[in-house]
Amino acid sequence: MFQELIAQMAREVEKLQFELNVTLPNEIRKAVELGDLKENSEYKAALERQQFVQARLGQLTQRVTKLANIDITQIPGDRVGLGSKVVVEDAQSKSRETYELVFGDAGELHDGHVTMGSPIGRALQGKAVGEEAILKLPTRIRKLQIVELHTIHDRNAEEVV
Repeated sequence: MFQELIAQMAREVEKLQFELNVTLPNEIRKAVELGDLKENSEYKAALERQQFVQARLGQLTQRVTKLANIDITQIPGDRVGLGSKVVVEDAQSKSRETYELVFGDAGELHDGHVTMGSPIGRALQGKAVGEEAILKLPTRIRKLQIVELHTIHDRNAEEVV
C-alpha cells in the first residue's frame, strides 16, 4: 500500500521536475523575448505556474518522507488504524458503511476513503470489532458499531499470497 503510494508520488515528482527544469524555463525565456514584462501575461502565468510547481514538489517531498518513516509494525493488527478497511453499522438506521483509513491529506480520495485526521477517521481509530465509535457531527451524534475489520496486516498478507 505504501510502496504503491510512494511510486505514484514519485511519478508526479518526476513530471513536475521536468516541468520546473525544462518546460517552464523555456516558457519564461520566450515570454521575456516578447519584451515589456509589466504587462506580459505569458510571463506572469509562467512565474505563477513555477511557484505552484515548487510548492507542490515541497508538499510531495514532505509526504514521501512521512510515508517512508511509517513503521507498519507499530500499527495494531486487531484494531482500526492506518490502512484498515472497516465496516460499521449505524446504531439508529442499521445501515452499513465501509471505510478505508488512508494517510494524511490523501490528495486522490476514492469512494469510501477517509483520512486519519477526519472526524470519522478519528472516531474509528483504535476501535476493535464489536466496539462502538461515537461520531460527533454538528447536527447530531452518530453511534457506529464496528462489525468487520481488515487491517493493513491482513491486506499485506493477502497480497503476498
